[in-house]
Amino acid sequence: MKKILFPTDFSEAATNAFVHALEFAKIVKAELVLLHTFEIPVYDSQFFPENYASIYSSIELAKFEMFKDEIPKLRAIAAERKLEDIVIKHRLMDGDLIYNLKNAVEEDQIDFVIMGTSGASDWTKFFTGSNTNSVISGVDVPVLCVPADAKFKKIKTIGFTTRYREKDKEVLRKILKIAKKTDAKVKSLYVRSSDTDVDDATIKEWDKEFAAENVEFLVLPSDEIKETILDFILYKDIDILTTITHKRSFFESIFESSFSKKITKEVSIPVLIMHEK
Repeated sequence: MKKILFPTDFSEAATNAFVHALEFAKIVKAELVLLHTFEIPVYDSQFFPENYASIYSSIELAKFEMFKDEIPKLRAIAAERKLEDIVIKHRLMDGDLIYNLKNAVEEDQIDFVIMGTSGASDWTKFFTGSNTNSVISGVDVPVLCVPADAKFKKIKTIGFTTRYREKDKEVLRKILKIAKKTDAKVKSLYVRSSDTDVDDATIKEWDKEFAAENVEFLVLPSDEIKETILDFILYKDIDILTTITHKRSFFESIFESSFSKKITKEVSIPVLIMHEK
């Protein structure tokens, strides 16, 4: 069975992402591993010689009590969605979030990470937030990032951006497997700018190779790459956008603050970030 790691701080954004994690676990037949981390403040023992240990113990106990109180709320959400059969395990760890997350991915042999983003509907924060970027660059498994206001809905269309590189085929095949489990269609986008390096023969080869799959290839000529990708998301009714890590800095530029303000209210979908091998 596959495993999904879900880091949570029990915030509203995280709780919203938990619904996505539950539904995704149902799709890929996975169990959830909930990870909550906390950092104990550093105290100088010379100022607290007698109660130094008790300070740490009280903090740990408080975090444990909070963790214990929040878990039933998440299980209630699972029950409401009739997903109480999904196996949910828990990890409460002290220390740095990113460090603990990387360890949990390795120790639990995690297949996916699903996390809420604190940027709400602000895509600039979404792609440039320190935690999000650290997770994306720090683990080798796919990461599904869920904006706080991206409410879950049935996945009907998965967007996929490609540069028609040979290594992109492997990622597309993985996306197609996920799409089959939810009866979704995959729409692949290539923005053909004036300095493109992809020839027609390559595009035809992809069309032929994936002819039997439920995928639609769109090749849109434009030098306005930002606008074209946003139009693709908006007008092709994309429910999840899939991109590959080599495009992360490119996507950061797409959602510059001046540009993202125009589409903040219109675009609020999860982004599944795959790693190239």
